[in-house]
Amino acid sequence: MWVKLCCLLLYFLALFVLARVFEAVAWYESGFLATQLVDPVALSFRKLRTILECRGLGHSGLPEKKDVRELVEKSGDLMEGELYSALKEEEASESVSSTNFSGEMHFYELVEDTKDGIWLVQVVANDRSPLVGKVHWEKMVKKVSRFGIRTGTFNCSSDPRYCRRRGWLKSTLIMSVPQTSTSKGKVMLKEYSGRKIEVEHIFKWITAHAASRIKTIYNSEHLKEEWNKSDQYRVKIYLFANLDQPPAFFSALSVKFTGRVEFIFVNVENWDNKSYMAEIGVYKTPSYILRTPEGIYRYGNNTGEFISLRAMDSFLRSLQPEVNDLFVLSLVLVNLMAWMDLFITQGATIKRFVVLISTLGTYNSLLIISWLPVLGFLQLPYLDSFYEYSLKLFRYSNTTTLASWVRADWMFYSSHPALFLSTYLGHGLLIDYFEKKRRRNNNTDEVNANNLEWLSSLWDWYTSYLFHPIASFQHFPFDSDWDEDPDLFLERLAFPDLWLHPLIPTDYIKNLPMWRFKCLGVHSDEEMLETFQDSESDSDSENKEVFSREKEVSEDDELNTFHRRSEGEPRCGAETCSCANKYCHHEPYERKARSYGSYSTVGDMEPDWSAWPSEMLHCTECVVCLENFANGCLLVGLPCGHVFHQNCIVMWLAGGRHCCPVCRWASYKKKQPYTHPQPLSNDNPS
Repeated sequence: MWVKLCCLLLYFLALFVLARVFEAVAWYESGFLATQLVDPVALSFRKLRTILECRGLGHSGLPEKKDVRELVEKSGDLMEGELYSALKEEEASESVSSTNFSGEMHFYELVEDTKDGIWLVQVVANDRSPLVGKVHWEKMVKKVSRFGIRTGTFNCSSDPRYCRRRGWLKSTLIMSVPQTSTSKGKVMLKEYSGRKIEVEHIFKWITAHAASRIKTIYNSEHLKEEWNKSDQYRVKIYLFANLDQPPAFFSALSVKFTGRVEFIFVNVENWDNKSYMAEIGVYKTPSYILRTPEGIYRYGNNTGEFISLRAMDSFLRSLQPEVNDLFVLSLVLVNLMAWMDLFITQGATIKRFVVLISTLGTYNSLLIISWLPVLGFLQLPYLDSFYEYSLKLFRYSNTTTLASWVRADWMFYSSHPALFLSTYLGHGLLIDYFEKKRRRNNNTDEVNANNLEWLSSLWDWYTSYLFHPIASFQHFPFDSDWDEDPDLFLERLAFPDLWLHPLIPTDYIKNLPMWRFKCLGVHSDEEMLETFQDSESDSDSENKEVFSREKEVSEDDELNTFHRRSEGEPRCGAETCSCANKYCHHEPYERKARSYGSYSTVGDMEPDWSAWPSEMLHCTECVVCLENFANGCLLVGLPCGHVFHQNCIVMWLAGGRHCCPVCRWASYKKKQPYTHPQPLSNDNPS
């Protein structure tokens, strides 16, 4: 998890540096920065009209360029970044969707129950044509959608009783605006009564009703009273301008931040004495002044603080966020961090996506579960001071220059989603490259695994531990990093049954003790053959008895292949396998037993037990292949103390049977080391 968090922080740092590079390139090519002011005189009539439409100011009665330019200057300073965004938004020919209401409940749920937004609904009466034609309605939808105003169409033919109860007997336009200045207050519906059915006239009607909710100040005495008044609002934003009414984006934001921020419009058109404005720090108009308990902040002086809906919305959200804003931010960050697992995980492609899905489910579940007590914690009444201090911290941190850069970068990348996704993919591929290189240096085999091999191993693990559900996560004989690996939690979730069966990687096999079988003395082949012929007649009768007894046992073993041995079965101990002439008389667990009196390559040679690890049982035969240990062969010991040929036991364990063929002790689980009995002294006690 910490690795993913570090990768995500590196990605954000790369985005920040990339944005500064883009600014330098733009400055080098055009000679200006995004924060540089633009002289409206140098702009064309079309660009000036585009700026007014983005700010929400009507210009239908202004045919001359001079009047349009003055209106732009009265509404606020124009920056290069705002001009670029406005022109790009105008060129984008994206169609905005409009809601079609199916009935009363649908209308009530979306319109009347929405307390923090504005709706414009066209009501079409029975057997009547709509008030606004299709072409003009599409223009209206596109125009008002810039300011967060949602649109819809209610056809009375779908619910005629509701239309009669409402009095909608003819086609009309309905506007929904919150009635009070408190959060989640009542909603009032206003009907359009104008005679001119044109886009500009309807838009003026909408902005006039939205602006009526904003407190307006017309003289300095009223301003002084309002400035020194202390009420429920901790954050207030003032617009000092020489306009008839505030811009539409300012009115739309007042609805969106109802109950959080108070919007006040100061009309200085007919002011003769502006001395009090100088006393409070306002020296020019238009000015957007944010007043908080910490002091005064002039909006528009830092990077990305444009006179537009998106820019001011992100600015106010960072200063006075809702709990929902913080939840959405945490949700985005958690999912970005979870997607890093697609590049960090190495191996088969199917494995990557299985781990990714499990990580997404786990992280989102933990996020939702962790937010539940936080929401309950915030509802406690005696935590108001904690809430105020938290908002104070937000206001202090988000009025800095660094915060303005972050907001500007957020608006830039959110308006260019393709660039954001491509940089995220490039960052992930770099992580995948370095992670693959690191694991290859560590000789990790999973890097070269393909989909078929991974699915095969997944099925082997599943079927193996379907019959062996008990396991321990202890490695033998050395402590491995597997126990401390946080990705084990996610890899376990890749199984269909989650926690029922354990996930046993095969990394522990290379940590098992391995050595070569050595003998103290070496004899010729003729001497070994003579010894075998002399002992063959003596052991013939014994072999017959052993064979008949072992045959009965082996037939039972075939019927109980995957069951544990009973406690009464003999085990390979020091009493039966302590010298060269006594072999480990144990059959393999899944093979038919046979005679153990066969020819031994060891013969009369005494094994060199000093080369064996102290915790291993002394034995001269491998019970997997039923062959005696030859001089110089590789041996591997399991935690239980039993010893086998290296090739035999590796094939056994790699097949998914992670247990000893003799005693069924888990091959990855530690066991108390075996202590060889000390020989008795020949001296009698006195």
